[in-house]
Amino acid sequence: MTLRELLSEIATPDRQADRVVPPSGHTAWLTGFTAGTMAFLAVFALALSLAAGRLADRWGEALERTATIRISAPEEQMELQTQAVLDLLAATPGVASARALTDAEEHALLEPWFGSDLPLDTLPIPRLIELQEEGQGYDAQGLRQRLAAEAPGAILDDHLRWRQPLATAASRLRLLGTVSILLILASTAAMITLAANASLAANAQVIGVLRLVGARDIYIARAFVRRFTLRALAGAAAGTAAGLVAVMLLPSADAAGGFLTGLGFQGAGWLLPFLLPPVAAVTAFLATRAAAFRKLKELT
Repeated sequence: MTLRELLSEIATPDRQADRVVPPSGHTAWLTGFTAGTMAFLAVFALALSLAAGRLADRWGEALERTATIRISAPEEQMELQTQAVLDLLAATPGVASARALTDAEEHALLEPWFGSDLPLDTLPIPRLIELQEEGQGYDAQGLRQRLAAEAPGAILDDHLRWRQPLATAASRLRLLGTVSILLILASTAAMITLAANASLAANAQVIGVLRLVGARDIYIARAFVRRFTLRALAGAAAGTAAGLVAVMLLPSADAAGGFLTGLGFQGAGWLLPFLLPPVAAVTAFLATRAAAFRKLKELT
């Protein structure tokens, strides 16, 4: 069946056929409630996977093409080793720039972990040097060897141990979001199938009468398919709207990069939830069509 035929079958009303399916009852609210609840959960699955992916990508980009050199040395040698490292980096191919962080910048980095009341001035804090790569980058192993020779207290951190886990986490979280949405669609199909079977069984006598007067099974099935598809579409639309409102009420993204404060959609991502009602309708159409023809064969 083509998309045009599918849309035509759903959109074309048939009052006589629609009378076969009761407009209210437990199957009506069960279908709408299931579709709405699953759409609501799907909105949050989308928001969670996209937000987690954005956070990992943002952290990865911040660490990309940067490195840090930590110098731990006695106080009387700190300035000498710091200058030696800066001179070495200035002559290293692939290093665009390098600078030593000030005391105020280092204190600002430590303050979220130790608090503002900790007397950091009395602690032996290592000196940090930030460097930026250029071109093809630098030879990390060679730089480590030269640092060991000229500044024994200097240790290079190229951030690889941070970037790789973040990239892996981003891909797995996106996969988790996709799997969650597929499971939600499968659950929706299962519940709608049960509701369709219950409605078909409840209308067994009506179906028998229709067959006696010459109605074909495809005519009877179309009535159930159209009614349940529209119920699922309406329920999913309501659930999606409720989910979007709930997402918009969440705290906005924090400049510090907090995960839960950045949960939501950005840019074109706001369009993705609007695909959920049509997807739910197609799922309901396929599930109800299969259930209708299977049940009609049992009622023969």
